[in-house]
Amino acid sequence: MNVSELLTALNIGEDQEIEFKLADGGLPKSIWETISAFANTQGGRIVLGVAQGPDVFTVVGIRKPDVLIKMFWDTHNSTQKINTSACKADDVYILPIQNQRVVVINVPPATRQQRPVFINGNPFTGTYKRNFEGDYRCSEAEVRQLLRDSSDDPFDGQILDGFDWDDLDTDTLSAYRNRFASRDPDHPFLAMSDRELLVRLGAWRKNRQSKQEGLTLAGILMFGKERSILEALPYFHLDYQEHLSDNPDVRWTFRLTLDGKWAPNLFNFYYRVYPRLVEDIDVPFELDKTSIRLAETHVHEALREALVNTLVHADHQSRQPISIIKHKKSFVFSNPGRLRIPRDQLYQGGISDPRNPSLLKMFQMLGLGEKAGSGFQKILRAWKEQHWLKPLVSENIQLEMTRVSLPILSLVPEEVEKELCSVIGKSAYQSMDEMGRTILMLAHRFGEIGNEDTQPYLDQHPRDIGIRLGQFSDSGWLTKNGHGRGTKYRWAGSDDIGLMSAAFSNIAHDHPSHSDSEHLDGRSEHLDGRSEHLDGRSEHLPKKLQEELHTVASEVNIKGKVSKPLMEQTILSLCEIDWLTLQALASLLNRNSDSLRTHYINPMLKDGRLKSRVPGKPNHPHQAYRKSGIEILSPKNGPVE
Repeated sequence: MNVSELLTALNIGEDQEIEFKLADGGLPKSIWETISAFANTQGGRIVLGVAQGPDVFTVVGIRKPDVLIKMFWDTHNSTQKINTSACKADDVYILPIQNQRVVVINVPPATRQQRPVFINGNPFTGTYKRNFEGDYRCSEAEVRQLLRDSSDDPFDGQILDGFDWDDLDTDTLSAYRNRFASRDPDHPFLAMSDRELLVRLGAWRKNRQSKQEGLTLAGILMFGKERSILEALPYFHLDYQEHLSDNPDVRWTFRLTLDGKWAPNLFNFYYRVYPRLVEDIDVPFELDKTSIRLAETHVHEALREALVNTLVHADHQSRQPISIIKHKKSFVFSNPGRLRIPRDQLYQGGISDPRNPSLLKMFQMLGLGEKAGSGFQKILRAWKEQHWLKPLVSENIQLEMTRVSLPILSLVPEEVEKELCSVIGKSAYQSMDEMGRTILMLAHRFGEIGNEDTQPYLDQHPRDIGIRLGQFSDSGWLTKNGHGRGTKYRWAGSDDIGLMSAAFSNIAHDHPSHSDSEHLDGRSEHLDGRSEHLDGRSEHLPKKLQEELHTVASEVNIKGKVSKPLMEQTILSLCEIDWLTLQALASLLNRNSDSLRTHYINPMLKDGRLKSRVPGKPNHPHQAYRKSGIEILSPKNGPVE
C-alpha cells in the first residue's frame, strides 16, 4: 500500500479488505480477530494510526511505530495467540503520510491447508471471517467445514459406524453394474462379488490401524437408501430445478428433490438429471470420419462434466445444498465447498484436487468425469466452439459454496449490441476498446459482476480492470455496490437475463432441510421474490412507484453532503412507501451502501424507527427495510408480516 492508495481508502472507508484502528494505547486487542477474519476470507490490510469520526477517518499516526511493530511480532509468533503464521516479515511496515507515520499490516489469504486461522488456542471460539459489516465469529458448522477442507485425507473415505449392507439400495447397485458392463464388458471388476466390487470402488473399506471395517461415506452417497443417507448426513439435499416459463409467478416448471419417491443417491440423481439437462440442446450434431452422426456433441460432454464435478467436489457434510438450475439461457451448478485450487489454475487446467476421490473413481468407471484436471477444459472448449459467453466460476466465501454458471448466450448478439448502444450511445460503443466492450457485455449477461469475475475473460491487470469498472460506474452504465474485493457492478440498463447470481443467492442462503422443502416451491409468499423491489433495483418497480420514490429522494440525491436529520427523515419517508433493500436505498439516495448501513440503517433499526423484513440477518438475500408501524397488505393473502 502506498500513500495514494491509503488516501483513497480513507475517503472510501472500511470495507471487505481494509480495517482502520487507532492504536493510541498500544496494539489493539481486536487486531487478532481481524487477522483471523482476513486470513480466512480473501486477505486484507490493517492500518494502525487512524481515528474514526462520525463520517470520516483521520490520520493521527503512531508515536512509536517500531515499538508497536515489535509488540505485534512478539504476539504473532506465539502459537498461544494465533495458530499459524498469518503474516511474513515484509507484510508489516511503516508508511509516512501527512507528517505522521502509520503502521500497515498486510494479511494474505490463508491456503486451504492453513485454514482455519484462529486465535486463543480454540478454533471453535477463535475463528473469524470478514464481511462488509466487519469481523464475525464463525459458527461451529463453518469451522468444521474449514477443518474438513484443510485436511488432505479424502472426504469420502470415512467409515460410517453402524451402517451395513442393509443401507444400500440393491436396485442402484444392479443398475451401476449394468452400466459398467455396457461400457466395458470385459473389465475384471465385473466378475467380482458385490462386496469385492464395492471394496475396489472405495465404497467399503477396512482401516488397517483400527481394524474397523464397513461402508464408507462414498458408498452411502453413491448407492444408499434415502433414510440411510439422511441418517449419515442429516443436511444432505439434492435439488434440480427447471425455470423455463416466461410467467414470473411460476418459480419452476420441473423439480427433482428428496420426496420419498426414489432413492436419492448420487447415481440415481445423475441419471435422472443429465437427460433433462441435454434434452433440448439446440446445437448441430457432428459426424465421425465415416460420416456417421455422433451420439453427442461437446456441449453434451460439457454438461456431463459440470454435473459430475458438482457431485464429486461437493462437501456433502455441509448444511448447504447441491443445486442445479436449468434456465432457458443458462445452467447454474452450485455445490457446498470452496475451490480447492486457485480459480485461475482451474481455467488453465492440468491440476486436480478432488474432495471425494472415491466418488470420482465410481463415476470414471462409467466413463464419466476427468481426473487429470481436464474436465473444466472440456467445458471451456465446448462453449468456445459455440461462441457462447465463457463459463463463470465464482465462490461465496461466507457460505463456503462454489457456483459454475454456463450461459447459452452469444457474447455479442446483435440485439444485445443494440441495447448497449441505446444505453451508452452508438458512437461511444463503437469507439470503445475490447476491454470496455467485454466488461459491459459480461455485466449485461451475468446481471452482476466483480473485478475477479472479469479476469478470466481479459488479459489486463486487475488494477486496470478496476479503474475501468469505476469509470463505467461513474458514467452511470454500471451500478456499483460495495467496495474493495467484494465490490459488484450491476448492468444498469438490463433486465438481468436469468440473474444467475440471484439464483445462487436464493438457493444457498439459509436453505432448509429436505423436510422444509416446501418453502422453496413458491408457496411461501413472504420469501418468494415476487415483490419486485427485493432485488435492490428501484428501476424495476412500477413506473408510478419509481417516480414517487425518486421525488422523495431527490433532495438528498443531488447533494454531496446533507445533515443527518434530513438523511434520516428521507430514509423514513422512502421506507414508508414500501419495503426497500439497502441497494435500492443507496441507489435512490446516491450514497455508498456500506456507509448508509453503518451510519443510518443500523442505528435506526436499533432505536426502532425502522424494521427489517428478515430480523437478525442483515445479509439475507431477501432483506429489506420498512418504517416501523406500517402494515403491508398482500393483494391475495393479507398481511405479509
